[in-house]
Amino acid sequence: MLKRFMPKSLYGRVALIVILPIFLMQSVITYVFFDRHWDTVTANQSANVAGQISLLTRLYETAPDEEARRNVEKMAFENLDISTRFERGRTIPSANKLSPFNLYNKTLDRQLREELSRPFWFDTKSWPFYVEIRVQTEDGYLVFLPFRDRVFATTGPVFVLWLIGTSLLLGTIAIVFLRNQVRSILRLATAAEAFGRGRDMPGFRPSGATEVRRAGRAFIAMRERLKRHLDQRTTMLAGVSHDLRTPLTRMKLALAMLPENADADEIRRDVAEMEKMIESYLEFASDISSAGEPEGFDLCDLVREAVEDADPAGERITASIAGSVGFEGRRAAMKRAIGNLIGNSLKYANRVAVNVERRAPFVEIIVDDDGPGIPEDKRRDVFKPFFRLDEARSGKEGVGLGLAIVREVARSHGGDVALSDSPLGGLRAVLKLPA
Repeated sequence: MLKRFMPKSLYGRVALIVILPIFLMQSVITYVFFDRHWDTVTANQSANVAGQISLLTRLYETAPDEEARRNVEKMAFENLDISTRFERGRTIPSANKLSPFNLYNKTLDRQLREELSRPFWFDTKSWPFYVEIRVQTEDGYLVFLPFRDRVFATTGPVFVLWLIGTSLLLGTIAIVFLRNQVRSILRLATAAEAFGRGRDMPGFRPSGATEVRRAGRAFIAMRERLKRHLDQRTTMLAGVSHDLRTPLTRMKLALAMLPENADADEIRRDVAEMEKMIESYLEFASDISSAGEPEGFDLCDLVREAVEDADPAGERITASIAGSVGFEGRRAAMKRAIGNLIGNSLKYANRVAVNVERRAPFVEIIVDDDGPGIPEDKRRDVFKPFFRLDEARSGKEGVGLGLAIVREVARSHGGDVALSDSPLGGLRAVLKLPA
């Protein structure tokens, strides 16, 4: 349950690991301070002032004359720093207007109730430097004005502000350092993602912490090994295919010297088919090796171009391609892949529909047809090189490299291709590419 609310990114998780302990530590410190130190100190100060006011009230009431009362007021001001005056014939307000969330009021009210045995009223808001306390007597009430910092521990808010300020400062410094460290990991992830889409990113340099630099150097070494492996594989297979032309030519010359019969005709057909397979693979290898660096282009324009090349008259293809989609990749290889999908549909169907739909973060090129389709248990096999469904495609030209080329091009650009049933009754091919 809690995992749903946790941050998903590395930056968010590391920031949480650093910031959460700081927040918890400051919360515990604040609680302990207010619960123990601040509350105790405030209670002691309020108790002292309440005791002094109780004593002054008794001295005032027991004074024999006005001169003695004035001496009590003078003694309170000089010795206790409490301004005192008497309001004759007046009564205090009926009730205190205390906020339930004000800790000062609650503490002072509790201490005054313990020390005074007569009605009282106090105000902690009206005076910026004093607290006004009124105590009812028989013929009026006494007004006491002690200093605020003698009644309460006023350093509590300052302490909290210091805690908040230092927490924000430490958190900001931690986030800045974390961002610099995570940035190196993000650059490594971007380089890996770009390489998966066929882009090289030669400007990538390992940076950051030692572990991140080590991972970056390992990625660069892996990238170079993969590139060498792909180049060697393409070159080797192209060389093998090229070398096979020589024995095929000798076989064709030998067949030309044989008399015409059924066996010779069957061998000639096999040789012709092998020659088509070799030519097809050589063309594909040539496209891959000469594709060059990725470039930016409009994918919708490329699909329109492939549709026009496949059906110039527009009699068999219905295209629904609106707007534009920016894409970065190898344009020639991508056009060949799209052309293979459309060409396969035209080869085995009468009606073809081509659509381009954007479903973030991907763009899908959808090719539907009303042909015989492909059985579901064979849809994975048709992507294998030189695999053909002879029952469904007898009499049709091809060597079985079309869909294999489409998948090779799609995956080299970070995408894929999938087959399913079409609403038109035939086969649906979906080429999914990162937009």
